[in-house]
Amino acid sequence: MASGSDRNPIIIGGLPSQVPDFDPEETQEWLDSLDAAVDERGRERARYLMLRLIERAREKRVAVPEMRSTDYVNTIPTRAEPFFPGNEEIERKILNATRWNAAVMVSRAQRPGIGVGGHIATFASSASLYDVGFNHFFRGKDEGDGGDQVFFQGHASPGIYARAFLLDRLSEANLDGFRQEKSKAPHGLSSYPHPRLMPDFWEFPTVSMGLGPIGAIYQARMNRYMHAREIADTSKSHVWAFLGDGEMDEPESLGQLTIAAREGLDNLTFVVNCNLQRLDGPVRGNGKVIQELESVFRGAGWNVIKLIWDRTWDPLLAQDRDGILVNRMNTTPDGQFQTYATESGAYIRDHFFGDDQRLRAMVEGMTDDQILHLGRGGHDHRKIYAAFKAAVEHTGQPTVILAKTVKGWTLGPNFEGRNATHQMKKLTVDDLKGFRDRLHLPISDKELESGAPPYYHPGRDSEEIQYMHDRRLGLGGYVPTRVVRSKPLALPEDKTYASVKKGSGQQSIATTMAFVRLLKDLMRDKELGKRFVLIAPDEYRTFGMDSFFPSAKIYNPLGQQYESVDRELLLAYKESPTGQMLHDGISEAGCTASLIAAGSAYATHGEPLIPVYVFYSMFGFQRTGDQFWQMADQLARGFVLGATAGRTTLTGEGLQHADGHSQLLASTNPGCVAYDPAFGFEIAHIVQDGLRRMYGPDSEDVFYYLTVYNEPIRHPAEPANVDAEGIVKGIYRFSEGTSGSTPAQIMASGVAVPWAVEAQKILAEDWNVKADVWSATSWNELRREAVACEEHNLLHPEEEQRVPYVTRKLAGAQGPFVAVSDWMRAVPDQIARWVPGTYQSLGADGFGFADTRGAARRFFHIDAQSIVVGVLTELAREGKVDRSVLKQAIDRYQLLDVTAADPGAAGGDA
Repeated sequence: MASGSDRNPIIIGGLPSQVPDFDPEETQEWLDSLDAAVDERGRERARYLMLRLIERAREKRVAVPEMRSTDYVNTIPTRAEPFFPGNEEIERKILNATRWNAAVMVSRAQRPGIGVGGHIATFASSASLYDVGFNHFFRGKDEGDGGDQVFFQGHASPGIYARAFLLDRLSEANLDGFRQEKSKAPHGLSSYPHPRLMPDFWEFPTVSMGLGPIGAIYQARMNRYMHAREIADTSKSHVWAFLGDGEMDEPESLGQLTIAAREGLDNLTFVVNCNLQRLDGPVRGNGKVIQELESVFRGAGWNVIKLIWDRTWDPLLAQDRDGILVNRMNTTPDGQFQTYATESGAYIRDHFFGDDQRLRAMVEGMTDDQILHLGRGGHDHRKIYAAFKAAVEHTGQPTVILAKTVKGWTLGPNFEGRNATHQMKKLTVDDLKGFRDRLHLPISDKELESGAPPYYHPGRDSEEIQYMHDRRLGLGGYVPTRVVRSKPLALPEDKTYASVKKGSGQQSIATTMAFVRLLKDLMRDKELGKRFVLIAPDEYRTFGMDSFFPSAKIYNPLGQQYESVDRELLLAYKESPTGQMLHDGISEAGCTASLIAAGSAYATHGEPLIPVYVFYSMFGFQRTGDQFWQMADQLARGFVLGATAGRTTLTGEGLQHADGHSQLLASTNPGCVAYDPAFGFEIAHIVQDGLRRMYGPDSEDVFYYLTVYNEPIRHPAEPANVDAEGIVKGIYRFSEGTSGSTPAQIMASGVAVPWAVEAQKILAEDWNVKADVWSATSWNELRREAVACEEHNLLHPEEEQRVPYVTRKLAGAQGPFVAVSDWMRAVPDQIARWVPGTYQSLGADGFGFADTRGAARRFFHIDAQSIVVGVLTELAREGKVDRSVLKQAIDRYQLLDVTAADPGAAGGDA
């Protein structure tokens, strides 16, 4: 038996370890050849030969493990670069004008008395990348389809505005209104891409937090989904996402790369602007972020194109027979490259080329100035065009272009490559003069020395401007542009909602199941049914939605290439290329990105979709709240279902699943209309109103959040005289007290309404209290309407003062008022100031825990008996009952003993 030292070491990287060698002599010949190459020609030559062998193996379709990273050079060799079809001289003039106006716009925004901030350096580094895209690739919407979808890097917005100014899409007044949206209205411009703030211009919100990358991935996927289901022809649409290398630190930026590769989204291109800097310093000062990202993307299955060096390096690389230059490129850390970006040509000669005679000999014939201007690939139009063209022509995989640039490029020595460049917003007169000279613009010193620096426009009839218009005409229109072409949907008739309004009879079902039953009826609608997009994070069975598997099926572009383990069952798991259900795995972030892409399809592609995203309520607004804000910004519409809601309803799962606050988080989102319904008929009215508001003739840019529960209850039939307006507006009287002499009011929402009804009965029988029960379907909407009333009254004192709906609704009710829910008290407390009487709330404040529902509700003092004591306490405070009854009630119902509570419906299972 061989000793450990005699054994071959473990080989990492997918090479065979247990495959038998059927021809050891041939194997040894190959190994000897490699040894000879190393001994006679050196390791660099041997490495080159190995790489060429791997390349040839792939050409011959031999399965060779993927290399995690390649040399620090351009992926596309010079000999393979395509013909550049543009006029580079004109395009450079256009770019120079754009660069100038972008920087001047931000600089002018720092004038005394304004100082609203802005970013100059990001666009300066990525300007060439955008310019090539605008001139040659980005498709507009004039052909009647959705064109391309472009996610612009947020900090580069000044450059996009500057280009729009040259095209007469924006005026000089607009540029001077940068970040002054109200004070310069109607000319103000938003700081970043915000569709809600500029709904005719921006299409996708980006900026930080990794929302752009994940949004782009799921937009590309949604394009394929819509095409497969024959809702829209998206075959020509390409999704572009422009990102920063520092932005790739965000987990949302990289967390969903594999789905793009798994589904072969070759309609997607990431362009990572690798200027090697974050906000305060280098991204990987001691490392190489481009190499790191290459490994990550290759490992995830993406096609990777590195765009590192511009054409001035081509002659030097052609001389590099020994690989010494490439080796220096491979081993120089990013922090040092940033230093080279700020130093002189002499410094670069001494420190980059100087310590190896072979390297120094390569640049002997070059001046220091020529060495200084050895550039990065992200600033070379021809190299960029080659990379973009290769990306859009690549099939079977998404592509990432890793483009190396200099942050603050062309802005002068005070900006270029400096650690503080992201925070620098204003150009001095000397900076402006140097910047002007570098861009060769006809602006005089006098113009720069007197007042604010001027904008530059070469003239509407100039060849540059005509060239820009011609290019956009040839590509189908101006970008970015947001267009809403969709028409209102034909909404279902009232009879569609009839089944749910009948109640559940003797059967106990959760409100989640009541919603699912309604959804099934809606999906049968001939006009509307196909537009529903069901979304869940690996929890369809949890929410009782497996009944959709056989008919709607799960979307998978590859279909189902296996026999399902449950294929004999009626509700078997079924995948299909035309499936309607999106099963995004255990990723709430991915599901929310699908929700946003589907919810904005009415604008992106002119075809409205109705997304229905169902999830554990704790994992919605808390876990992906940034994306719900993004959804509101993108003007997306749809239904969001926080299932297993409530702090005591899913008690079997314990603390991290016990949601007592998502309604409060939802209240912070101005685009969210949130409800906490108790019964199926309430859900029917809310959903019907939601479809009308979002997809009817006067559609609104909102989305609906409904919290539903997993606790089975009997759902009553809709009352004959149901207060439909009250359900939609947020409150209605569900049960009027019929016995007792002392009046009181109980307000409850969601799963707490049955507790309130039980408390109503106990109060009448045990304490002679006549309590009405109100179902507060939306604490949030009641508050929102009341705040709007107060704002109107504040600004219009001469007009009749408006009274909030909740105040008017409760005006005839005799208090006190006690509110209860399965939420923390801050949720019902939102309306306290507008309730016309003594008001008190009960709630589940604190952390959740695992126990029976009854024990949890007794612990938080929100069960029926606790409501009884709460009402008696308020009546005692008003002097309507003797305070002695409070202790009697507490002892009678054993409120201090959680074991005395009826455990209720067992468990709290998911």
